[in-house]
Amino acid sequence: MVNWIWLFFIVVGFAVAALNGNIEAVTQAAFDGAKSGVTVCFGLISVLVFWMGMMRIAEDAGILSKIARLLQPAIRFLFPSVPKNHPAIGYIMSNMSANILGLGNAATPMGIKAMQELQKLNPDKETASTAMCTLLALNTSSVTLIPTTLIAIRMNYNSVNPAEIVGTTLIATIISTAAAIVVDRWYRRSRSPIPPLKG
Repeated sequence: MVNWIWLFFIVVGFAVAALNGNIEAVTQAAFDGAKSGVTVCFGLISVLVFWMGMMRIAEDAGILSKIARLLQPAIRFLFPSVPKNHPAIGYIMSNMSANILGLGNAATPMGIKAMQELQKLNPDKETASTAMCTLLALNTSSVTLIPTTLIAIRMNYNSVNPAEIVGTTLIATIISTAAAIVVDRWYRRSRSPIPPLKG
């Protein structure tokens, strides 16, 4: 669906530019956008490599395992249907730890592995389980201590103080995570099981 929306915007943009005789402006904007995309990507690579390295050091130093232990009571509350020593628990804790540290790109593979493990526990393979819906909501709204990707983008665009968003990001993600948990609990209580999520 999103692909069709983007295609619509592109076609309409070209059509309007052609009708107004400004087709060269669209071409120039396309090249400028491509150039900006490459510049931003290179800037993000440097920051992400740094933070991925820091995460690896944190993992080797046992910091991530300590964060995971701190998260364990919350995990048991949020995912009561998942057995205590199931591999999905480890992946969920790694996913949440990476999200808390603002490493969304590192969190994604762990989230995918967690979903795969949760699917093994899912009795209906065509419908998302409650645990899968909970993980999706938490992964989308996760509390973030250090928004590394946003800081990198702000640095690329020469922000005077790229890290000034840390406080507001923390507040916003705390609110979004609290809202996700409340809605998740509400759905669990009002509709058991959670309405099917197809696809």
